[in-house]
Amino acid sequence: MAQIVAGVGCSHVPAIGAAIDLGKTQEPYWKPLFDGFERSKQLMAEIKPDLVIEVYNDHGTAFSLQYIPTFALGVQPEFRPADEGWGPRKVPMLKGDPEFAWHLVESLILDEFDMTIINEMEVDHGLTVPLSLMFGQVKEWPCPVIPLPVNVVTYPPPTGKRCFALGRAIRKAVEEYKKDMRVVIFGTGGMSHQIHGERCGLINSAWDKQFLDRISKDPQGLATVPHLEYVRDAGAEGIEMVMWLVMRGALNDDAKEAYRFYHVPASNTAVGNIILTN
Repeated sequence: MAQIVAGVGCSHVPAIGAAIDLGKTQEPYWKPLFDGFERSKQLMAEIKPDLVIEVYNDHGTAFSLQYIPTFALGVQPEFRPADEGWGPRKVPMLKGDPEFAWHLVESLILDEFDMTIINEMEVDHGLTVPLSLMFGQVKEWPCPVIPLPVNVVTYPPPTGKRCFALGRAIRKAVEEYKKDMRVVIFGTGGMSHQIHGERCGLINSAWDKQFLDRISKDPQGLATVPHLEYVRDAGAEGIEMVMWLVMRGALNDDAKEAYRFYHVPASNTAVGNIILTN
């Protein structure tokens, strides 16, 4: 039987990917951030996932304003890194697992989640940056990855409660899969940041740290936080953190916190990472 063994919450700041790709990780500005992720990579090497389900948001590469799925799932065998305006990231091609992906999407739809099935798409920094932070610079990713994009770009995004419930449904689907498989689920995005308007550059470290506390110890309470609080206290783009609730909903209620890291700033955002194990 497949089982979810761990969950990862991780920021996906595009400048982090650029720092990795341009060999800047040891520069004074970037070194404290990348040092904080060394333990994360050690833990991933110890956990040894057979498959990653990665919850992230597309940034206008796979989807446009013509089509905006609330929840989607990629079922293709391979996913090419997208060109986001400066060429594709020089990271390995992502291998999918179509057999598992079709099992997952069928289970979620029959569980009354209206998933959009994606047979062909490229993946952007929202997906590749957390993989680089968790697994390092590798010639190939250590396991297949199932992309699960969530709309947190255009209003209305899904509620935290709905995201948490999706996580519960993912856990059920994984546990019904007949092959032995160690699954890790990523929830990505955030932390507090706003990249436009009068509050551009907003970072709220107190709110971020409280969020990390609650995702660890009070996830069901955190799932009731309304959109307005995210936008008001964590910036307009802070709403991305509802995707961490998909990850948390997929874990056991008593999942244990294995590691936490928080850093300010990276570009104009706060960066967070938490690893929870079942």
